[in-house]
Amino acid sequence: MFIKRVIRALLLDPAVYEEIEHDKRAMWQAALVVLLASLSRGLYAYNVGDYVGLVVSTVTNFVLWILLSFLIYIIGTKLFPESETRSDQWEIMRVLGFASAPGMFRVFASVPHLTAIVFLIVWVWTLSAMIVAVRQALDFRSTWNAIWVCVVGLITYWLLYVILFFAFGLPKPAWS
Repeated sequence: MFIKRVIRALLLDPAVYEEIEHDKRAMWQAALVVLLASLSRGLYAYNVGDYVGLVVSTVTNFVLWILLSFLIYIIGTKLFPESETRSDQWEIMRVLGFASAPGMFRVFASVPHLTAIVFLIVWVWTLSAMIVAVRQALDFRSTWNAIWVCVVGLITYWLLYVILFFAFGLPKPAWS
């Protein structure tokens, strides 16, 4: 069931995100997807640096999933909800966990001359998955509302990341 869910999430199947939204037992599966995607990013950091990059990058990506979930929850339910919007923090975490599944392919960024294209493909794919996931979790009728919530959430997320980067020396973003 887990592997099928991951594949369906990778295929941007709205029904799987709706299913995950309502399945409270899927939190561990979502966390596992985030862990795998985070490890993939960590392995890239290891290949271009050392084991410290592996650990710090993996942990940072996992923590940032929690932060992004919280931001999307606040933005989608408090700032820009639709009349049908009903959700909680845990539902958002579950669907965004599965939406991070394309991040598992970051491991291929270590292949010489493919780094930029792999990161671009993974970024676009993950953003697309986030939009589908947010639309389902927040019960939006309009995909444009989901796009808006994701864009505002990501801008806020990036600003916080930059602040944390300068304050605590977090790993450099992949695009740097």
